[in-house]
Amino acid sequence: MSLLSQLVTLWICSGPSLLLAWLVGRQLGLRVGIQMAEMLNCSRWGIPSKKGFFQEGDVIIGGLFNIHYVPPTRDYRFTQQPDNKPCTGLQSLPMQYIYAMMFALEEINNSSTLLPGVKLGHHIHDSCSLPAWALQAALSLVGGDMPSCDQPVPLIIGGCNSVTAQIVSRLLVPLSLPLVSYTASTPSLSDKQQFPNFFRTMASDVYQARAIAQLAIKFKWTWVGAVVANNDYGLIALKVFQEGIQRAGVCLAFVETLQRENIVSDARRAALAIQASTAKVILIVTWYTDVMELFLQLEKLNVTDRQFLASEAWSTSSDLRQSTFSHKVASGVLGVAIRSSTLPGFDTYIRNLNPSLRPNDHFLKEFWEKEFGCSPGIATASPFASLPPCNGTESLWAVNDLFTDTSQLRVTYNVYLAVYAAAHALHSLLSCPDVNSSPGRNITCSFTNQIKPIELMEQLSKVNVTTPQGEAFHFQGADITVKYDLVNWQSSPEGQAQLVLIGLVNGFDLHLNESAIQWSTGSSQVPVSICSEACPSGTRMATRKGEPICCFDCIPCADGEISNTTGSTQCVHCPSEFWSNAERTACIPRQLDFLSFNETLGITLTAVAVSGVTVTIAVFVVFLYYRQTPMVRANNSELSFLLLLSIKLCFLCSLVFIGRPSAWSCRFQQAAFGISFVLCVSCLQMKTIVVLAAFRSARPGAEALMRWFGPGQQRGSVCFFTSIQIGTCV
Repeated sequence: MSLLSQLVTLWICSGPSLLLAWLVGRQLGLRVGIQMAEMLNCSRWGIPSKKGFFQEGDVIIGGLFNIHYVPPTRDYRFTQQPDNKPCTGLQSLPMQYIYAMMFALEEINNSSTLLPGVKLGHHIHDSCSLPAWALQAALSLVGGDMPSCDQPVPLIIGGCNSVTAQIVSRLLVPLSLPLVSYTASTPSLSDKQQFPNFFRTMASDVYQARAIAQLAIKFKWTWVGAVVANNDYGLIALKVFQEGIQRAGVCLAFVETLQRENIVSDARRAALAIQASTAKVILIVTWYTDVMELFLQLEKLNVTDRQFLASEAWSTSSDLRQSTFSHKVASGVLGVAIRSSTLPGFDTYIRNLNPSLRPNDHFLKEFWEKEFGCSPGIATASPFASLPPCNGTESLWAVNDLFTDTSQLRVTYNVYLAVYAAAHALHSLLSCPDVNSSPGRNITCSFTNQIKPIELMEQLSKVNVTTPQGEAFHFQGADITVKYDLVNWQSSPEGQAQLVLIGLVNGFDLHLNESAIQWSTGSSQVPVSICSEACPSGTRMATRKGEPICCFDCIPCADGEISNTTGSTQCVHCPSEFWSNAERTACIPRQLDFLSFNETLGITLTAVAVSGVTVTIAVFVVFLYYRQTPMVRANNSELSFLLLLSIKLCFLCSLVFIGRPSAWSCRFQQAAFGISFVLCVSCLQMKTIVVLAAFRSARPGAEALMRWFGPGQQRGSVCFFTSIQIGTCV
């Protein structure tokens, strides 16, 4: 016996005290306790009917289910016998799960093509919604806690939630014993480095969060609030949702977390956040009991106009859907759900169950006592021991509850798939021949009593089959092909909230029948959830400082810029020959306003300019004719001629400003007027300086002053000032 097997045997058969004593003895080099453990009769968990339901077979499949939800009040951390008091609070839906497992096993045992000649049995334990109980039950199954201690299970179907699945999987890793979960969905379980023995028929939470993100993007909900569970389930889903929306312009208005221990205060805080926010679409990722408290708080605040997006944990909850406050605050819920399926014959199988036909089935006996208020007369421990005996007319055909409702099998179908995955892996491991290759012959598998879990685990990873329902099934690492239902809460004509299938999720593909959706408004009009209205044409978006990009102001485009689409992030410049219209939505040809020679003002300006040029030319001719006279010579004839020329050019430049403008005229009119004006002013300046110098030269000792203002200096100064203006114009 290996060391690990010895440890398991000690724990199961003798309890933690002897296990601790053996560990101490081993540290001292003493092999005490092993022989004692092997001699024990594996009685720690009592008889199978007390803590589990056992069915003999060539191969035993283990099962862990949360059949009860109220743990015993006694603290078992300091006792070796946790079976002194039973777990209570029988749950109807997990009951359906265990009979789905039995139904699948019976189908396989009756099949001539799958595991021919091999009978599959089962050993089902109740983990009582506690990871510690699931851990002990798993140890019991591994150690062979059955009528024969030599028949441990090679595979366990269980792990009712992610926490339990992680704990049990880590426990089974040293044994390489596969664990197939039907509800564990945390993404971390996909890591084959940490959980090499883990498989699941439930999709990872990553995919449902991505599907919800696709819904938000599809319906252009850019302002979404989020309320999530304060654990891996909620926080990982929120992270994946954010990654899916961050590049699509969708923002989170707020994020509130719910803690199970403080659910009332947390739900109240979240309800106030929903009421205060302008977001009309709210994502909720948490357990349905938390959602029930949240909806109760929303009803108190009279918040009834929100559109809720539901995770699979509460989207199909009938208790939540049928509650009065949910009908008031949560109509039109749109959610992701575990894919549903039907199992032909399963409804008849469930309704034909009777404890008189299953004397060892204490789970069914307890359900019978709870449902019919009578005892079927089977001698097992029961919380309903004082009930009167049943008269034999009781039947599940008259019962309508979660146990007998087989219209939409979700987790139940996951359990069914897990059993078939295990069966096909065993089929390959036992070298069962293909029945199609030997028609008409009685064939059996090469069965041996020793099945190594590590070999079964290897075959499980290679499973690629088609179920009796025609569904292709295979594992991708630990996961299966992702399939979800998209469901919608709709009001029936009788006023009852019903669950309607409106789409499917297949991997990353979303298939949605939008016309079938009934929104929270009660109509087919898609709700609007935005922080800021889209900017109209002629404006651009300007984000607000310190706020998400979904919240912005609309700024009108500047002159010469346009935006002709709704929600533009920037304005576009018009071409050089165009201008923006008044609405800043289109570029139009520039309107040319110019002074025409045909207008009154143009004619007047032309007449004045021509008159000025004529008078200037006349004066120029007179000065030129009398240039040798003392009066002209004394007036500095060179500067006078330059001054008259510049004045004439100034009059002529005004004519350039009249008429239709062109590229060359616009450039020429500015340069010509500037140069002419500077030439004129330079001449006037020099004439003024020369006159001033002439008067001052009459003073004693100032004769040398005129030498600085000779004709050459005058011409040079005028040319210097004019060249500066020419350079500027160039």
